[in-house]
Amino acid sequence: MMISFLAYLHDYMQSRAPLPSTEEAARRHCFRVYHQALVYRDGGNLVSGSLDALVQHMVPTADYYPDRAYLFAFLLSSRLFIKPHELLGEVCELCDQQQKLGDKHGPAKERLGRFVPHLVQLLAEWTETFPYDFRDERVMAHVRSLTQKCVTIEPGVRKEVSTLLQNLLHRLTTLEKYEEFLHRVNSESSTSCVDSLSTLQRCTGGDKLKRSALRLQMDVTELCPNPALLAQQLTHIELERLSYIGPEEFVQAFAKENPHLETSFKDMKKTRNLESYVQWFNRLSYFVATEVCKHVKKKQRVKVMEYWIETARECFNIGNFNSLMAIIAGLNMSPISRLKKTTIKLFLGCGRVLEINGNLWFQFHWKSGFEEIES
Repeated sequence: MMISFLAYLHDYMQSRAPLPSTEEAARRHCFRVYHQALVYRDGGNLVSGSLDALVQHMVPTADYYPDRAYLFAFLLSSRLFIKPHELLGEVCELCDQQQKLGDKHGPAKERLGRFVPHLVQLLAEWTETFPYDFRDERVMAHVRSLTQKCVTIEPGVRKEVSTLLQNLLHRLTTLEKYEEFLHRVNSESSTSCVDSLSTLQRCTGGDKLKRSALRLQMDVTELCPNPALLAQQLTHIELERLSYIGPEEFVQAFAKENPHLETSFKDMKKTRNLESYVQWFNRLSYFVATEVCKHVKKKQRVKVMEYWIETARECFNIGNFNSLMAIIAGLNMSPISRLKKTTIKLFLGCGRVLEINGNLWFQFHWKSGFEEIES
């Protein structure tokens, strides 16, 4: 009897409780549908879901903001399935549908006052993590529309919006200057190579005169006699070039090998900083080999090789492994590895130093060359 009465009382109180509005009910229903399309494992970690559900999961509300790790992972990988301007367009539509950005009266005003800072924070993290997406005018059109709505609804976020846009402009301007610098360096390098070839062609006195023209060029050991200083300068160059590589460049580079990916998504790249970084590695390797091979006398070649070995050792001590491997690749090129007599003299002169420093690659390379000549 008591249980029946409690059940009746519960039903009565539920009937007297205010029902949620149509908009609120629709919003909750939409959230439940999208939440059911997400797959969680290992203690609540989100591992997969439909594209619509994942987009919904990244859209903030008045009481919810997505995890920063999820934002980075989704913004990075989603570009393989949806273009950035389309993704931001869907975010704008969801915000309009769910939050009713045009309604600024009554209870909606208080809710929008809590939602707008979350939306500005989302844009700030997107522009900070993937600024190159905003080189697309279609993306910037959505940004201008969203920021104007945010400032209109909540004037208190005007300062945050202004800071967001200024930081984005500064980052894109810096990138543009860096790309101009790379273009200028590549152009000057090509011009220098053409001038060197023209000089050699004008030399009609045989091989000796041509080699003399090559020796007139400045040697790296004269420009920077200290290998440790050169290693530090190489590290500065590496860090500068690495800082301009966006994480999305790695994803899009690997996506080129995927035959199931649409061609339009393979051609989304707006920058070539990753390719420039690879070109820098190759250029350093060829520079090392050229600096060794341009000398005629064996003693000079040994001196330059010892210089690059010390530079590689300093790069290893600093932690600059990219320059280290570039130098190793240059010293391992066939134009240098065929110099057997130079290899013997180098090994006899600094083999003990190399052994103390524990650089097994150099020991193996030159010991194998030494044994080949001895046999």
